[in-house]
Amino acid sequence: MTESNQPAPKPEEPTSVPPSAGQTDSGAREQGPSQPEPGQPDPLQGGSGQAGVHSAPAGLGDVPASFTSAQPQVPSPDAGQTQLGGPGPGQQLPPSGSGQPHPLGLGATTAQFGAENPFTGPQPGAQTGQYYLPPGYQPPPVPPRPKGRGKVVAGVAALVLIVGGLSGGLGGYLGYTFANDSSSVSSLDSPRPASQTSNAPAGSVEDVANKLLPSVVQIQVRTRSGAGEGSGFIISGNGQIVTNNHVIEGAAAGGEIKVVFHDGRTASAKILGRDPSSDIAVIQADGVSNLPVVQLGNSGDMKTGQAVVAIGSPFDLSGTVTSGIVSSVNRPVSAGGDGNSQATVLNAIQTDAAINPGNSGGPLVNMQGQVVGINSAIYSPSQGQGQAGSVGIGFAIPMDQARRTIDEIVKNGKPKQTVLGVKVESTEQGARISEITSGGAAEKAGLKAGDVITKFADRRIDESDTLVAAVRSKAPGDKVTITLSDNRTVEATLDGVEVG
Repeated sequence: MTESNQPAPKPEEPTSVPPSAGQTDSGAREQGPSQPEPGQPDPLQGGSGQAGVHSAPAGLGDVPASFTSAQPQVPSPDAGQTQLGGPGPGQQLPPSGSGQPHPLGLGATTAQFGAENPFTGPQPGAQTGQYYLPPGYQPPPVPPRPKGRGKVVAGVAALVLIVGGLSGGLGGYLGYTFANDSSSVSSLDSPRPASQTSNAPAGSVEDVANKLLPSVVQIQVRTRSGAGEGSGFIISGNGQIVTNNHVIEGAAAGGEIKVVFHDGRTASAKILGRDPSSDIAVIQADGVSNLPVVQLGNSGDMKTGQAVVAIGSPFDLSGTVTSGIVSSVNRPVSAGGDGNSQATVLNAIQTDAAINPGNSGGPLVNMQGQVVGINSAIYSPSQGQGQAGSVGIGFAIPMDQARRTIDEIVKNGKPKQTVLGVKVESTEQGARISEITSGGAAEKAGLKAGDVITKFADRRIDESDTLVAAVRSKAPGDKVTITLSDNRTVEATLDGVEVG
Protein backbone atom coordinates (compact mmCIF):
# COMPACT_ATOMS: atom_id res chain seq x y z
CA MET A 1 0.00 0.00 0.00
CA THR A 2 1.29 3.46 -0.89
CA GLU A 3 1.31 6.40 1.40
CA SER A 4 -1.51 8.17 -0.53
CA ASN A 5 -3.92 5.25 -0.04
CA GLN A 6 -3.40 4.95 3.71
CA PRO A 7 -6.27 6.16 5.88
CA ALA A 8 -5.48 9.14 8.02
CA PRO A 9 -5.13 8.10 11.62
CA LYS A 10 -7.50 9.58 14.16
CA PRO A 11 -5.91 12.42 16.06
CA GLU A 12 -5.33 11.77 19.77
CA GLU A 13 -4.24 13.94 22.59
CA PRO A 14 -0.48 14.05 23.11
CA THR A 15 0.89 12.48 26.22
CA SER A 16 2.13 14.64 29.06
CA VAL A 17 5.62 16.00 29.18
CA PRO A 18 7.82 13.74 31.28
CA PRO A 19 9.36 15.17 34.43
CA SER A 20 12.78 15.42 32.84
CA ALA A 21 11.70 17.81 30.07
CA GLY A 22 12.94 21.36 30.50
CA GLN A 23 15.79 20.42 32.90
CA THR A 24 19.36 21.67 32.69
CA ASP A 25 22.09 19.11 32.15
CA SER A 26 25.80 19.56 32.90
CA GLY A 27 26.03 23.25 32.11
CA ALA A 28 23.61 23.21 29.10
CA ARG A 29 20.82 25.74 28.89
CA GLU A 30 17.32 24.61 29.82
CA GLN A 31 15.74 22.40 27.24
CA GLY A 32 12.10 22.17 26.30
CA PRO A 33 9.55 21.78 23.50
CA SER A 34 9.22 24.46 20.79
CA GLN A 35 7.33 24.83 17.48
CA PRO A 36 8.96 25.62 14.09
CA GLU A 37 7.94 28.79 12.30
CA PRO A 38 5.28 28.43 9.53
CA GLY A 39 6.68 27.49 6.18
CA GLN A 40 9.94 26.16 7.58
CA PRO A 41 10.77 22.54 6.88
CA ASP A 42 10.32 20.16 9.75
CA PRO A 43 13.75 19.17 10.93
CA LEU A 44 12.63 15.60 11.34
CA GLN A 45 13.25 13.04 8.59
CA GLY A 46 10.87 10.14 8.69
CA GLY A 47 11.45 6.48 7.99
CA SER A 48 9.54 3.27 7.90
CA GLY A 49 8.09 1.95 11.11
CA GLN A 50 4.94 0.77 12.80
CA ALA A 51 2.48 3.53 13.66
CA GLY A 52 0.77 3.56 17.01
CA VAL A 53 0.03 5.56 20.13
CA HIS A 54 2.77 5.12 22.74
CA SER A 55 4.68 7.00 25.33
CA ALA A 56 8.05 8.38 24.36
CA PRO A 57 11.15 7.48 26.22
CA ALA A 58 11.95 9.76 29.11
CA GLY A 59 13.58 12.97 27.91
CA LEU A 60 12.17 12.80 24.34
CA GLY A 61 9.20 15.06 24.98
CA ASP A 62 5.57 14.37 23.92
CA VAL A 63 4.82 12.09 20.94
CA PRO A 64 1.95 13.41 18.71
CA ALA A 65 -0.87 11.08 17.76
CA SER A 66 -1.70 12.45 14.22
CA PHE A 67 0.28 11.40 11.19
CA THR A 68 0.48 12.58 7.54
CA SER A 69 1.86 11.04 4.36
CA ALA A 70 4.76 13.46 4.39
CA GLN A 71 8.01 12.21 5.76
CA PRO A 72 9.01 14.51 8.60
CA GLN A 73 12.56 15.28 9.29
CA VAL A 74 14.05 14.29 12.65
CA PRO A 75 16.11 17.04 14.30
CA SER A 76 19.59 16.44 15.47
CA PRO A 77 19.72 15.73 19.22
CA ASP A 78 21.54 18.96 19.80
CA ALA A 79 19.70 21.14 17.25
CA GLY A 80 18.98 24.57 18.64
CA GLN A 81 20.50 23.63 22.00
CA THR A 82 23.54 24.65 23.92
CA GLN A 83 25.68 21.63 24.58
CA LEU A 84 28.01 21.48 27.60
CA GLY A 85 27.74 25.17 28.19
CA GLY A 86 28.04 26.45 24.56
CA PRO A 87 25.91 26.65 21.35
CA GLY A 88 26.15 23.97 18.70
CA PRO A 89 25.22 23.95 14.98
CA GLY A 90 22.82 20.99 15.20
CA GLN A 91 23.09 17.74 13.31
CA GLN A 92 20.68 16.09 10.77
CA LEU A 93 19.66 12.48 11.02
CA PRO A 94 20.71 10.22 8.15
CA PRO A 95 18.10 9.78 5.38
CA SER A 96 15.78 6.83 5.48
CA GLY A 97 17.33 3.62 4.36
CA SER A 98 20.84 4.90 4.51
CA GLY A 99 21.89 2.21 6.93
CA GLN A 100 23.65 4.66 9.17
CA PRO A 101 23.18 4.25 12.91
CA HIS A 102 20.58 6.37 14.58
CA PRO A 103 22.16 8.88 16.94
CA LEU A 104 19.53 8.16 19.58
CA GLY A 105 20.45 4.49 19.65
CA LEU A 106 17.27 3.30 17.86
CA GLY A 107 19.21 1.31 15.28
CA ALA A 108 18.22 2.08 11.65
CA THR A 109 16.42 5.31 10.78
CA THR A 110 13.40 3.22 9.90
CA ALA A 111 13.04 1.60 13.31
CA GLN A 112 10.12 -0.78 13.40
CA PHE A 113 7.39 -0.53 16.02
CA GLY A 114 4.64 -3.02 16.37
CA ALA A 115 1.26 -2.70 17.99
CA GLU A 116 2.96 -3.19 21.32
CA ASN A 117 4.71 -0.13 22.65
CA PRO A 118 8.11 -1.21 23.97
CA PHE A 119 7.69 1.17 26.91
CA THR A 120 4.01 0.91 27.85
CA GLY A 121 2.95 -2.45 26.41
CA PRO A 122 0.10 -3.24 23.91
CA GLN A 123 -2.21 -0.31 22.99
CA PRO A 124 -5.88 -0.88 22.17
CA GLY A 125 -6.67 -0.26 18.47
CA ALA A 126 -3.07 0.30 17.60
CA GLN A 127 -2.06 0.06 13.93
CA THR A 128 1.10 -1.27 12.44
CA GLY A 129 3.05 0.64 9.89
CA GLN A 130 5.53 3.39 9.49
CA TYR A 131 6.03 5.95 12.23
CA TYR A 132 5.36 9.49 10.94
CA LEU A 133 4.92 12.96 12.29
CA PRO A 134 2.62 15.61 10.72
CA PRO A 135 4.20 18.22 8.42
CA GLY A 136 5.26 21.36 10.19
CA TYR A 137 5.05 19.79 13.64
CA GLN A 138 8.00 20.47 15.86
CA PRO A 139 8.32 17.78 18.52
CA PRO A 140 9.84 18.57 21.85
CA PRO A 141 13.60 18.96 21.67
CA VAL A 142 15.42 15.77 22.42
CA PRO A 143 18.00 15.98 25.23
CA PRO A 144 21.44 15.50 23.71
CA ARG A 145 23.02 12.21 24.26
CA PRO A 146 26.29 12.84 26.09
CA LYS A 147 29.28 12.45 23.89
CA GLY A 148 32.26 10.51 25.08
CA ARG A 149 33.66 13.59 26.77
CA GLY A 150 30.42 14.22 28.58
CA LYS A 151 30.41 10.68 29.85
CA VAL A 152 33.99 11.03 30.98
CA VAL A 153 33.29 14.37 32.69
CA ALA A 154 30.16 13.03 34.35
CA GLY A 155 31.99 9.88 35.35
CA VAL A 156 34.89 11.87 36.74
CA ALA A 157 32.50 14.12 38.62
CA ALA A 158 30.68 11.15 40.09
CA LEU A 159 33.99 9.55 40.98
CA VAL A 160 35.16 12.76 42.62
CA LEU A 161 31.94 12.96 44.63
CA ILE A 162 32.26 9.35 45.72
CA VAL A 163 35.93 9.70 46.60
CA GLY A 164 35.26 13.00 48.34
CA GLY A 165 32.41 11.49 50.31
CA LEU A 166 34.45 8.49 51.29
CA SER A 167 37.44 10.68 52.15
CA GLY A 168 35.31 13.02 54.23
CA GLY A 169 33.61 10.19 56.04
CA LEU A 170 36.85 8.31 56.57
CA GLY A 171 38.63 11.49 57.71
CA GLY A 172 35.83 12.34 60.14
CA TYR A 173 35.82 8.84 61.54
CA LEU A 174 39.60 8.75 61.89
CA GLY A 175 39.59 12.23 63.48
CA TYR A 176 36.87 11.23 65.93
CA THR A 177 38.69 8.00 66.76
CA PHE A 178 42.04 9.75 67.12
CA ALA A 179 40.55 12.43 69.35
CA ASN A 180 38.89 9.84 71.55
CA ASP A 181 41.99 7.67 71.67
CA SER A 182 44.58 10.41 72.17
CA SER A 183 43.03 13.23 74.18
CA SER A 184 39.74 12.17 75.71
CA VAL A 185 40.96 10.28 78.78
CA SER A 186 38.36 9.41 81.41
CA SER A 187 39.09 8.60 85.03
CA LEU A 188 36.13 6.26 84.95
CA ASP A 189 38.00 4.02 82.50
CA SER A 190 40.88 3.50 84.92
CA PRO A 191 40.79 0.43 87.15
CA ARG A 192 40.03 0.91 90.81
CA PRO A 193 43.29 1.02 92.80
CA ALA A 194 44.04 -1.75 95.22
CA SER A 195 42.95 -1.20 98.80
CA GLN A 196 45.67 0.07 101.10
CA THR A 197 46.04 -2.52 103.81
CA SER A 198 49.52 -1.66 105.06
CA ASN A 199 50.02 0.13 108.37
CA ALA A 200 50.68 3.86 108.43
CA PRO A 201 54.40 4.71 108.33
CA ALA A 202 55.86 5.02 111.80
CA GLY A 203 56.21 8.64 112.85
CA SER A 204 53.63 9.93 110.36
CA VAL A 205 50.66 12.08 111.33
CA GLU A 206 48.40 9.18 110.39
CA ASP A 207 50.31 6.87 112.72
CA VAL A 208 50.11 9.38 115.58
CA ALA A 209 46.38 9.90 115.00
CA ASN A 210 45.73 6.15 115.01
CA LYS A 211 47.50 5.82 118.36
CA LEU A 212 45.94 8.79 120.13
CA LEU A 213 42.38 9.17 118.84
CA PRO A 214 40.91 6.30 120.92
CA SER A 215 42.26 7.98 124.07
CA VAL A 216 40.98 11.51 123.35
CA VAL A 217 37.51 12.52 124.55
CA GLN A 218 35.07 15.39 124.21
CA ILE A 219 33.93 17.03 127.44
CA GLN A 220 30.52 18.73 127.64
CA VAL A 221 29.65 20.94 130.61
CA ARG A 222 26.20 22.24 131.49
CA THR A 223 25.64 24.81 134.23
CA ARG A 224 22.88 27.16 135.33
CA SER A 225 24.41 29.95 133.28
CA GLY A 226 24.95 27.99 130.08
CA ALA A 227 26.95 25.23 128.43
CA GLY A 228 30.48 24.75 127.20
CA GLU A 229 32.71 22.09 125.79
CA GLY A 230 36.35 21.15 125.51
CA SER A 231 38.66 18.19 125.18
CA GLY A 232 40.62 15.78 127.38
CA PHE A 233 42.74 12.63 127.29
CA ILE A 234 42.57 9.40 129.28
CA ILE A 235 45.42 8.64 131.70
CA SER A 236 43.95 5.55 133.42
CA GLY A 237 41.81 2.62 132.32
CA ASN A 238 39.25 3.31 135.04
CA GLY A 239 38.33 6.73 133.58
CA GLN A 240 40.72 9.39 134.90
CA ILE A 241 40.86 12.18 132.33
CA VAL A 242 43.13 15.25 132.15
CA THR A 243 41.76 18.56 130.86
CA ASN A 244 42.07 22.32 131.44
CA ASN A 245 40.67 23.93 134.54
CA HIS A 246 38.83 26.55 132.48
CA VAL A 247 36.94 23.76 130.65
CA ILE A 248 35.25 22.34 133.80
CA GLU A 249 35.42 25.18 136.36
CA GLY A 250 31.79 26.09 135.63
CA ALA A 251 30.71 22.75 137.07
CA ALA A 252 32.77 23.24 140.25
CA ALA A 253 29.87 25.12 141.85
CA GLY A 254 27.28 22.55 140.82
CA GLY A 255 26.99 21.57 137.15
CA GLU A 256 26.95 18.48 134.97
CA ILE A 257 29.93 17.01 133.12
CA LYS A 258 29.48 14.48 130.32
CA VAL A 259 32.30 12.67 128.56
CA VAL A 260 31.92 11.50 124.93
CA PHE A 261 34.41 8.79 124.01
CA HIS A 262 35.87 8.21 120.56
CA ASP A 263 33.62 5.18 119.95
CA GLY A 264 30.50 7.24 120.71
CA ARG A 265 29.86 6.00 124.25
CA THR A 266 29.08 8.59 126.89
CA ALA A 267 29.51 8.78 130.65
CA SER A 268 28.92 11.33 133.38
CA ALA A 269 31.99 12.59 135.29
CA LYS A 270 32.99 14.46 138.44
CA ILE A 271 35.96 16.66 139.33
CA LEU A 272 38.86 14.94 141.13
CA GLY A 273 40.91 18.11 141.53
CA ARG A 274 41.98 21.25 139.73
CA ASP A 275 44.68 23.95 139.75
CA PRO A 276 43.51 27.34 138.44
CA SER A 277 47.07 28.77 138.53
CA SER A 278 48.38 26.16 136.10
CA ASP A 279 45.01 25.63 134.33
CA ILE A 280 45.08 21.87 134.94
CA ALA A 281 42.22 19.64 136.12
CA VAL A 282 41.53 15.90 136.44
CA ILE A 283 38.01 14.42 136.19
CA GLN A 284 36.72 10.90 136.82
CA ALA A 285 34.31 9.24 134.34
CA ASP A 286 31.74 6.98 135.98
CA GLY A 287 31.07 3.33 135.18
CA VAL A 288 33.90 2.74 132.72
CA SER A 289 36.89 0.40 132.63
CA ASN A 290 39.63 -0.91 130.38
CA LEU A 291 39.90 2.38 128.53
CA PRO A 292 42.88 3.01 126.20
CA VAL A 293 45.37 5.41 127.81
CA VAL A 294 47.94 7.84 126.42
CA GLN A 295 51.69 7.70 126.85
CA LEU A 296 53.19 10.76 128.55
CA GLY A 297 56.34 12.25 127.01
CA ASN A 298 59.15 14.56 128.09
CA SER A 299 58.47 18.18 127.12
CA GLY A 300 62.01 19.20 128.07
CA ASP A 301 63.28 17.42 124.97
CA MET A 302 61.15 19.50 122.58
CA LYS A 303 63.07 21.71 120.18
CA THR A 304 61.92 24.59 118.03
CA GLY A 305 60.93 23.30 114.59
CA GLN A 306 60.07 19.81 115.82
CA ALA A 307 56.85 18.34 114.37
CA VAL A 308 53.80 17.97 116.62
CA VAL A 309 50.14 17.00 116.34
CA ALA A 310 47.17 18.54 118.16
CA ILE A 311 43.99 16.50 118.77
CA GLY A 312 40.68 17.70 120.17
CA SER A 313 37.13 18.92 119.50
CA PRO A 314 37.33 22.43 118.03
CA PHE A 315 33.92 24.05 117.63
CA ASP A 316 32.26 20.78 118.73
CA LEU A 317 34.00 18.79 115.95
CA SER A 318 35.21 15.83 117.97
CA GLY A 319 38.25 13.81 116.92
CA THR A 320 39.85 16.63 114.92
CA VAL A 321 43.54 16.19 114.09
CA THR A 322 45.85 19.07 113.10
CA SER A 323 49.61 19.16 112.67
CA GLY A 324 52.39 21.71 112.82
CA ILE A 325 55.70 22.40 114.51
CA VAL A 326 56.99 23.74 117.79
CA SER A 327 57.24 27.45 117.10
CA SER A 328 58.94 28.27 120.39
CA VAL A 329 59.56 26.90 123.88
CA ASN A 330 59.48 28.54 127.31
CA ARG A 331 56.96 31.14 126.13
CA PRO A 332 55.39 32.99 129.13
CA VAL A 333 51.61 33.14 128.67
CA SER A 334 48.61 33.39 130.93
CA ALA A 335 46.99 30.00 131.48
CA GLY A 336 43.51 29.81 129.98
CA GLY A 337 44.19 32.98 128.01
CA ASP A 338 43.75 35.24 131.03
CA GLY A 339 46.24 38.00 130.27
CA ASN A 340 45.19 40.13 133.24
CA SER A 341 46.37 37.79 136.02
CA GLN A 342 50.01 37.07 136.78
CA ALA A 343 48.86 34.21 138.96
CA THR A 344 48.09 32.08 135.91
CA VAL A 345 51.26 32.70 133.90
CA LEU A 346 52.90 29.50 132.71
CA ASN A 347 55.96 28.47 130.75
CA ALA A 348 54.23 27.34 127.53
CA ILE A 349 55.10 25.51 124.31
CA GLN A 350 54.12 27.61 121.29
CA THR A 351 52.91 25.79 118.18
CA ASP A 352 51.43 26.62 114.81
CA ALA A 353 49.26 23.48 114.80
CA ALA A 354 45.69 24.75 114.54
CA ILE A 355 44.15 25.15 118.01
CA ASN A 356 40.65 26.59 118.31
CA PRO A 357 37.96 26.93 120.98
CA GLY A 358 37.10 23.37 121.95
CA ASN A 359 40.70 22.16 121.60
CA SER A 360 41.40 23.24 125.20
CA GLY A 361 42.42 20.29 127.37
CA GLY A 362 43.37 18.11 124.41
CA PRO A 363 46.86 16.69 123.94
CA LEU A 364 49.80 18.11 122.01
CA VAL A 365 51.73 15.05 120.79
CA ASN A 366 55.20 14.41 119.40
CA MET A 367 55.74 12.15 116.41
CA GLN A 368 56.32 9.14 118.66
CA GLY A 369 52.72 9.49 119.83
CA GLN A 370 53.66 10.78 123.30
CA VAL A 371 51.78 13.62 124.98
CA VAL A 372 54.20 16.53 125.50
CA GLY A 373 51.70 19.28 126.31
CA ILE A 374 48.10 20.22 127.13
CA ASN A 375 46.54 22.67 124.67
CA SER A 376 45.39 25.65 126.70
CA ALA A 377 45.39 29.03 124.96
CA ILE A 378 45.52 30.75 121.59
CA TYR A 379 46.45 34.17 120.42
CA SER A 380 44.00 35.99 118.18
CA PRO A 381 43.93 39.62 117.10
CA SER A 382 40.12 39.55 116.92
CA GLN A 383 38.44 42.02 119.23
CA GLY A 384 34.86 41.11 118.31
CA GLN A 385 32.23 39.52 120.50
CA GLY A 386 32.40 36.12 118.79
CA GLN A 387 34.83 33.31 119.50
CA ALA A 388 38.35 33.84 118.23
CA GLY A 389 39.87 31.37 115.79
CA SER A 390 43.36 30.05 115.15
CA VAL A 391 45.89 32.28 113.46
CA GLY A 392 48.70 29.79 113.87
CA ILE A 393 49.73 30.84 117.38
CA GLY A 394 48.68 28.34 120.03
CA PHE A 395 50.04 27.48 123.47
CA ALA A 396 50.27 24.25 125.44
CA ILE A 397 51.20 23.56 129.07
CA PRO A 398 54.49 21.57 129.05
CA MET A 399 53.98 18.01 130.24
CA ASP A 400 56.96 18.16 132.59
CA GLN A 401 55.18 20.91 134.52
CA ALA A 402 51.73 19.43 134.16
CA ARG A 403 52.74 15.91 135.17
CA ARG A 404 53.67 16.93 138.70
CA THR A 405 50.38 18.78 139.12
CA ILE A 406 48.37 15.85 137.72
CA ASP A 407 50.12 13.39 140.00
CA GLU A 408 49.40 15.52 143.07
CA ILE A 409 45.72 15.80 142.12
CA VAL A 410 45.37 12.04 141.63
CA LYS A 411 47.15 11.25 144.93
CA ASN A 412 45.99 14.07 147.17
CA GLY A 413 43.13 15.77 145.40
CA LYS A 414 44.97 19.09 145.73
CA PRO A 415 48.13 20.18 143.91
CA LYS A 416 50.88 22.44 145.15
CA GLN A 417 51.99 25.55 143.35
CA THR A 418 55.72 26.38 143.30
CA VAL A 419 56.46 29.85 144.68
CA LEU A 420 59.49 32.08 145.36
CA GLY A 421 57.68 34.32 147.85
CA VAL A 422 57.93 37.65 145.98
CA LYS A 423 55.87 40.10 143.98
CA VAL A 424 57.63 41.49 140.92
CA GLU A 425 57.23 44.06 138.15
CA SER A 426 58.95 44.56 134.83
CA THR A 427 61.88 46.92 134.26
CA GLU A 428 64.31 47.49 131.42
CA GLN A 429 66.83 45.24 133.15
CA GLY A 430 64.50 42.40 134.20
CA ALA A 431 62.04 41.66 137.06
CA ARG A 432 62.24 44.05 140.02
CA ILE A 433 61.08 42.78 143.45
CA SER A 434 58.32 45.03 144.75
CA GLU A 435 57.32 42.97 147.83
CA ILE A 436 58.83 40.11 149.88
CA THR A 437 56.70 37.41 151.54
CA SER A 438 57.74 37.02 155.15
CA GLY A 439 59.35 33.66 155.79
CA GLY A 440 59.28 32.76 152.14
CA ALA A 441 62.01 31.30 149.93
CA ALA A 442 63.18 34.73 148.70
CA GLU A 443 63.56 36.18 152.22
CA LYS A 444 65.44 33.05 153.33
CA ALA A 445 67.80 33.47 150.35
CA GLY A 446 68.60 37.11 151.36
CA LEU A 447 66.64 38.89 148.64
CA LYS A 448 65.15 42.33 149.38
CA ALA A 449 62.57 44.64 147.80
CA GLY A 450 64.16 46.67 145.01
CA ASP A 451 66.47 43.90 143.87
CA VAL A 452 66.32 43.27 140.11
CA ILE A 453 66.52 39.63 139.03
CA THR A 454 68.19 39.19 135.64
CA LYS A 455 68.71 35.43 135.64
CA PHE A 456 66.90 32.45 137.18
CA ALA A 457 69.03 29.33 137.03
CA ASP A 458 70.28 29.36 133.47
CA ARG A 459 67.33 31.32 132.04
CA ARG A 460 67.55 35.02 131.19
CA ILE A 461 64.81 37.13 132.82
CA ASP A 462 63.67 40.09 130.69
CA GLU A 463 60.34 40.85 132.39
CA SER A 464 58.18 39.87 135.36
CA ASP A 465 56.07 37.22 133.54
CA THR A 466 59.22 35.44 132.50
CA LEU A 467 60.26 35.09 136.15
CA VAL A 468 56.82 33.78 137.18
CA ALA A 469 56.83 31.22 134.36
CA ALA A 470 60.37 30.13 135.23
CA VAL A 471 59.47 29.60 138.92
CA ARG A 472 56.38 27.52 138.05
CA SER A 473 58.38 25.31 135.73
CA LYS A 474 60.13 24.00 138.84
CA ALA A 475 58.84 21.78 141.62
CA PRO A 476 58.57 22.68 145.31
CA GLY A 477 61.86 21.95 147.07
CA ASP A 478 64.02 22.55 143.99
CA LYS A 479 67.18 24.64 144.56
CA VAL A 480 68.04 27.38 142.04
CA THR A 481 70.73 30.04 141.61
CA ILE A 482 69.39 33.60 141.16
CA THR A 483 71.52 36.35 139.53
CA LEU A 484 70.83 40.05 140.27
CA SER A 485 71.50 43.17 138.22
CA ASP A 486 74.49 44.08 140.40
CA ASN A 487 76.00 40.68 139.49
CA ARG A 488 75.35 39.22 142.93
CA THR A 489 74.10 35.64 143.04
CA VAL A 490 71.98 33.90 145.69
CA GLU A 491 70.71 30.37 146.09
CA ALA A 492 67.07 29.75 146.97
CA THR A 493 65.00 26.64 147.84
CA LEU A 494 61.55 26.97 146.31
CA ASP A 495 58.37 26.56 148.36
CA GLY A 496 55.07 24.96 147.52
CA VAL A 497 51.60 26.32 148.27
CA GLU A 498 48.52 24.13 148.18
CA VAL A 499 45.85 25.37 145.77
CA GLY A 500 42.42 24.36 144.63
